[in-house]
Amino acid sequence: MSQHPRIRVLLVEDSPDDARLIQVLLGKATEATFVISHENRLVKGVNRLKNDRFDVVLLDFSLPDSFGLDTFLSIHEADPRVPVIVLTSLDDDELAAHAVREGAQDYLVKREVDTRLLVRSIRYAIARQTADDALRDSEERYALAVQGANDGVFDWDLRSDSIYFSPRWKKMLGYSELEVSPSPREWFERIHPDDEPSFRRKLGAHLDGETEHFRLEHRMKSANGTWLWVLTRGLAVRGPDGRPARMAGSQSDITARKVAEEKLQHDALHDDLTCLANRVLFMDRLSCAMADYERTPTNQFAVLFFDLDRFKNVNDSLGHPLGDKLLKGIAQRLEHYLRPGDTVARIGGDEFAILLNRINDIPGAIHVAERIQELLGMTFSIEGHEVFVTASIGIAHSATGYRSPDEIMRDADIAMYRAKAAGKARYEVFDRDMHQSAVALLKLETELRLAVQNNDFAMHYQPIVNLKSGRIVGFEGLVRWMHAERGIVSPNSFIAIAEETGLIVPLGWWVLEESCRQTRHWQERFASDPPLFISVNVSGKLFLKRGIVERLVSILESTRLPPESLRLEVTENVVLEHVDTALDNLQQLRALGIQLSIDDFGTGYSSLSYLQRFHYDELKIDRSFVSRLGHGSDSRAIVETILGLASNLGIGVVAEGVETAEQADRLRQMACPHGQGFWFSRPVTADAAGNLLAAGPDWFTGDGGLPA
Repeated sequence: MSQHPRIRVLLVEDSPDDARLIQVLLGKATEATFVISHENRLVKGVNRLKNDRFDVVLLDFSLPDSFGLDTFLSIHEADPRVPVIVLTSLDDDELAAHAVREGAQDYLVKREVDTRLLVRSIRYAIARQTADDALRDSEERYALAVQGANDGVFDWDLRSDSIYFSPRWKKMLGYSELEVSPSPREWFERIHPDDEPSFRRKLGAHLDGETEHFRLEHRMKSANGTWLWVLTRGLAVRGPDGRPARMAGSQSDITARKVAEEKLQHDALHDDLTCLANRVLFMDRLSCAMADYERTPTNQFAVLFFDLDRFKNVNDSLGHPLGDKLLKGIAQRLEHYLRPGDTVARIGGDEFAILLNRINDIPGAIHVAERIQELLGMTFSIEGHEVFVTASIGIAHSATGYRSPDEIMRDADIAMYRAKAAGKARYEVFDRDMHQSAVALLKLETELRLAVQNNDFAMHYQPIVNLKSGRIVGFEGLVRWMHAERGIVSPNSFIAIAEETGLIVPLGWWVLEESCRQTRHWQERFASDPPLFISVNVSGKLFLKRGIVERLVSILESTRLPPESLRLEVTENVVLEHVDTALDNLQQLRALGIQLSIDDFGTGYSSLSYLQRFHYDELKIDRSFVSRLGHGSDSRAIVETILGLASNLGIGVVAEGVETAEQADRLRQMACPHGQGFWFSRPVTADAAGNLLAAGPDWFTGDGGLPA
């Protein structure tokens, strides 16, 4: 029988896709079993909540029969003791924060939710609600005790200005019976200076007959110098002339409740791991900085948005507990460095944001960014491990002119990604060109998604040539995007986006299947010994996926291409960053007969021990070495070394980027077996490649097909 707790969840969500996503995420949870009841309308959710028992409610802010804060209030009124977590796709932090102030335990943006975040939010919401209930019950019991004369009591004779304080009133503040005289000064002089004006104002209003009762929560100084939170209540008794003659009341110690409330408020506005400000508090302070800047334009400010480079490697290698300790250490360094008026926040994961208030100019923000790089560059010692980290930082400055905090965060985020794309461990200052680039990139991503759905691609093929005989021995399959407006788009313009968005996976499978199908067609039409092969560059996202072997077997069976005729090209970095997974996949692929080629050899790690361990079938000499042959550089020695290494290991070689007759001749002189490049042929359509094969030995005219 499962030892996991059963948590009953009421999900009020009208989107079937979003409801299904929540159910899938909770279904992956290992620390609890979630029993989910789903309703798609507010009225149904309210009825269900009134009739059944639930541990938590997951509530969509936007429903067909209700929208926004009213949605939460209706659910909360139905059963105030059930914690509510608001789910919003609006990314409206202000509205969601308002819901938290009204009683919601948390809010989550649906597109940012994963299993860990959702489960943590649910468990914390239940824990906080339990604490609230316990506190409420405690207060009710305390109220009963107050009625039993447990409160401090006072009785003030207004005409003689003499006041009686009960022993409990004095003891509450740490005084004995004889240490407090019957003077109102004993009371008023102990009130906190910040609370005294409101105390006297409310007291005067009550004595003037403007309020029925006097009631105020305020601080009182105790005998040991500490401040207690107390609730003072009183009622004035009037004489025949209508003027107040006497006022009696009580004083309760509410310090524990206030501490609990302050903790709850702190938790709602701070990150639970690092205790830094969270996104809600950061955005609130950013709004204040904007308002200050609008009033006084000389009060400039800047936002630094950054995340840690390759932080995932820390978690993967050292584990999440040590990763969390690293985040705490980073938070401490940042807090220690920044000025008291600045704000540093953990936005989520390994993302941080810094608000620099009243900073003079952009160089001032750049100085802080450089200092942060220095701080992070210092070694972190964590349980015997020395860890080094860097960050990519984006900077947005108030001088750019903004209307909302979201715009500033957006631009700082854009600048941060520009820094990451430029090589990481650096900063970038946002400018308008970045925004235009981001908009263009988003447009390109949208178009690419549609293209992948509609298969708006075509394959081109570049011959791989036996340098000794001049015969075509194979092709490299290269994808082209057939864009409706831009025409044929080369991979350089869209592969990086496909990698980042994950679209490279469906696109990669399409390329493999199309290349295998076409190659088998050529093999049947143009028999050769050995048979023509196809070489396909494979993304790390595809190569390292589970099930790649089974999927490749299915493709080879459906296209009838022999496994030995397929060569998968991967870069050194992809394999060496995921050694165990890569080795397992390689062993299975080699068992099938599929060949493996290292792409761009010499530009990555180039670890000779790994080269032997992985048993590659082929190296592709990077075009950067081939292009410098004959120019008096060291490239000839490098190419000869690679050829000798490959020969000793029994590995095939293809030289990429052969663009001149001189390069081809030098490679032949060095006994390089295979070459590929514009000197022989540009990448061509399948029909054109078939014509090259049909031409037989006379296919190559020697003009290279190079541009004039």
